[in-house]
Amino acid sequence: MLATLSLQHLLAMFGATVLVPILLGVDPATVLLFNGIGTLIFLVLCQWKVPAYLGSSFAFIPPALTIIPAYGYGAALGAFIASGIIFILLALLIRKTGTAWVPVVFPDAAMGAIVAIIGLELAPTAAKMTGLTEAGPDLVTLGIVALTLAVMVAGMTVCRGFLRIIPLILGMVAGCAASALLGVAVFDSVVAAPWLSVPTLYTPAFAPAALIIIVPASIVVFVELIGHLKVTGTITGRDLMKDPGIEPVLLGKGISTVISGFFGSTPNTTYAENIGVMAITRVYSTQVLAGTALIAIAISFCGKVPAAIRAIPGPVMGAVGLLLFGVIAASGIRMLIDARTDLSQSRNLVLVALILGIGVSGASVNIGLADLRGMALSTVVAVVLGVFFFVSDRVGWGSVDK
Repeated sequence: MLATLSLQHLLAMFGATVLVPILLGVDPATVLLFNGIGTLIFLVLCQWKVPAYLGSSFAFIPPALTIIPAYGYGAALGAFIASGIIFILLALLIRKTGTAWVPVVFPDAAMGAIVAIIGLELAPTAAKMTGLTEAGPDLVTLGIVALTLAVMVAGMTVCRGFLRIIPLILGMVAGCAASALLGVAVFDSVVAAPWLSVPTLYTPAFAPAALIIIVPASIVVFVELIGHLKVTGTITGRDLMKDPGIEPVLLGKGISTVISGFFGSTPNTTYAENIGVMAITRVYSTQVLAGTALIAIAISFCGKVPAAIRAIPGPVMGAVGLLLFGVIAASGIRMLIDARTDLSQSRNLVLVALILGIGVSGASVNIGLADLRGMALSTVVAVVLGVFFFVSDRVGWGSVDK
């Protein structure tokens, strides 16, 4: 029973988490290994009180894709490590000051818009993977993309129970099957791959430009983490913000990300998909999530797993990305709705308008060796505006909406 529940959690997050190494061009086995290790570290530091699985974070992908072509994956890893240290420092700061400052520096209106930018920035990458951005895509490619999307949409809207949690897996299976039948995909590499293999380790490097561009993504993940903790607490019927509190959660997240970065993996974060599994099964055991982590670690040493992931055709993974990144953008809008953000207030309107406008415009600001653009630039703008509005209230300027 425990193994079955653990496998459900693995399947729920699998489609999303393996897309990250594909986008970054790294070994999927490495990411699976350190997702598992990071989850175990997180569970221990949270005193086995927070049922969560740490998968690959998408917030770091847009800035990482900017850095890797110029500085290499090692520079991105150095920035991932620095981001982990930021989470550790935030944990220590919250221990001393509490969380009253969080909505001041990271307003709800700003964070929802920034999350939307993540999805909007990644959507063109997914479209390129499908091949539909090329002039006159062939009907076979178009058919595979359409089939994959149709199955995923059906999974999300028609299926019930656990199948509704794994639409990405369903879409991948259908797309790969169609690709094989049409001769688009060849899986000989999976057959030839060894059963046992060691995940690839990568060496981090440190480049100032990478730090400037990638580290701001930590802000988004920090706010996302608080949101997931609150939702998990609601589902489990326990106030996780008080016991164990946000401090050990940030500490677990930070340490797991630092370790992942040192050995070549991506930053870890809690996954909404796994929260969904708990909501359906009503099983909130941290032992189940530990089992999921152990399964992820085990399959990372099976050479056929990364070979199978790499063999997934571009049109299939692109279709998965189109839906997934669209969902990320929509979740940012949902954050605005859940926070009851009133866009008739000029401050909220300015925050959302500037963040979205700057984020999708392609505007960039050169800081030394780094070009801040997209989500990174939007995040900096959001923090500056949030602090400005707070200070303006304190000096008596107030708001014209009040």
